[in-house]
Amino acid sequence: MDDGAGGTTGTAGTVGAPGESRAELSARLNWLRAAVLGANDGVVSTAGIVTGVAAASESRAALLAAGVAGLLAGAMSMAAGEYVSVSTQRDTERAALAKEQRELEEDPEGELDELTGYFQGSGLEDRLAREVAVALTERDALAAHAQAELGIDPDVLTNPWQAALASAAAFTLGALVPLLAVLLPPESWRIAVTVAAVLAALTVSGWTSARLGGARPGRAVARNVAGGLLAMAVTYCGGSLLDRVTG
Repeated sequence: MDDGAGGTTGTAGTVGAPGESRAELSARLNWLRAAVLGANDGVVSTAGIVTGVAAASESRAALLAAGVAGLLAGAMSMAAGEYVSVSTQRDTERAALAKEQRELEEDPEGELDELTGYFQGSGLEDRLAREVAVALTERDALAAHAQAELGIDPDVLTNPWQAALASAAAFTLGALVPLLAVLLPPESWRIAVTVAAVLAALTVSGWTSARLGGARPGRAVARNVAGGLLAMAVTYCGGSLLDRVTG
């Protein structure tokens, strides 16, 4: 559906660039979602670490060390997880394309009938469906079948490195929010400033993730904020208890 600004709106409510294929849009959304989730995890996990340490220690050096360690470990973990996950998806796409190629070589007429049936099922008249199937097959049979049957563009496969780097970079940016918030203000303001900064960051990431998925932002923001508050409350209580036990 035309969004009124020259783009197209998909079923999830996400606006695509003019001329952008379904596969290209899917690939772009993959790394965008990886980036948003990475940023969200960076905010929550680092906020939990620094609030827990702040409750147990007044040392700025201890906060810096804990925060930086959490940032580095989390960024590498997110990057590795995304790389493995998207690599598996890419392997699956390649296997599906290889299977489709074999079927085209072994039974081209049967595959042409299958593609014709797909267009008939999409609402085209029999004759027109056949003409479209023949034209697309003559142009690029594998691409035609892959896009129609699998939703895959052979020229736009998922990129594990892109997802990994986007996730790691986003995690780092997200983690810097609570880390700077707990380090920069005076000691008496550390927790209050950190909580405020984290809630603002989670509101933004929740709204963004909802918009990318075509969902209503209110519920996504509420979940994000509640999760962040819970994480900080648990680690703060844990840090306070540890301080009392060891002190």
